[in-house]
Amino acid sequence: MRGLPVSAVDESTTVSSTAGRATPMLLDPGMDLTLRPMRYPHFFDRFRDAIKNTWTVEEVDLHSDLADLDRLSAAERHLVGRLVAFFATGDTIVANNLVLNLYQHVNSPEGRLYLSRQLFEEAVHVQFYLNLLDTYVPDEEERFAAFAAIETIPSIRRKAEFCFRWIDSVFELRELKTRDDRRAFLLNVICFAACIEGLFFYGAFAYVYFLRSRGLLHGLASGTNWVFRDESMHMAFAFDVVDTVRQEEPELFDDELRQQVREMLAEAVECEVQFAEDLLEQGVSGLSLPDMREYLQYVADRRLAQLDIAPLYGSSNPFAFMELQDVQELSNFFERRVSAYQVGVGGTVRFDDDF
Repeated sequence: MRGLPVSAVDESTTVSSTAGRATPMLLDPGMDLTLRPMRYPHFFDRFRDAIKNTWTVEEVDLHSDLADLDRLSAAERHLVGRLVAFFATGDTIVANNLVLNLYQHVNSPEGRLYLSRQLFEEAVHVQFYLNLLDTYVPDEEERFAAFAAIETIPSIRRKAEFCFRWIDSVFELRELKTRDDRRAFLLNVICFAACIEGLFFYGAFAYVYFLRSRGLLHGLASGTNWVFRDESMHMAFAFDVVDTVRQEEPELFDDELRQQVREMLAEAVECEVQFAEDLLEQGVSGLSLPDMREYLQYVADRRLAQLDIAPLYGSSNPFAFMELQDVQELSNFFERRVSAYQVGVGGTVRFDDDF
């Protein structure tokens, strides 16, 4: 059974015609509903792996952090306040792009299964951050201000505008008929995988794990472990989509697209550096702005490497706490999960692969 038919268009504007092919390509317009035979089994494997990572917000005990909040310096409190303000709406933006842009153009039922699962995970993240705000910010007016951060805090507004610009870049596309349409879609996918989930959120994770390395906010770090694992899988799926399109339509991946991606990552780094300047403006002992900039450049180069694009910076990871997490705690965390719940987490976690 096949879904919606491909609309008739001027052949001169199309990338290719499905009429002459037995098998459509991933970005061909339409709505393939056929799971057997399975065209993209690796997408289905991603879906199954995601199911194994099921978790709920109720498993994360943030109340243990309350005493730590009273121990924070003024500079650390400012950092945490800005961090939760970003978290308040960050994953909602990602979910909006997923629903408005990604789902309709990934013409694979296996791929849409994964995207459906990702949407659920984004909803869990939003709930986690809501719970985080309710626990960390008891004052109702302060919580409302956190949700308005994309309008009132310049460093967060800049990141949001970056996101919205890429959402809007393909919002009017109902079918990817032309080469330019498909390139625009690819840039959207790459932006949200490499820049937003792969840089903005990973920058945020670095602050969380820095605080944990200081013996602070272990509840937040515990919940972040789950979010980190989800985000790593979101990136992996998105890069699978990009790699699949690269195999099917290699002509899309020319020097112009590679340069656009490099410029996109460079802008994302500058957005995140401005956020770091805001978070660290009062001087946080043990965490410097130059080190944070180097870390962000390092992460950006890792994302470019995943896309088989030459690095921009050649920076190294300055944070030992990001290279080597508390292995014993993480091991106990996953052992607890397997023994206490029906849905166990399989596989291994390699922080150096993703950070």
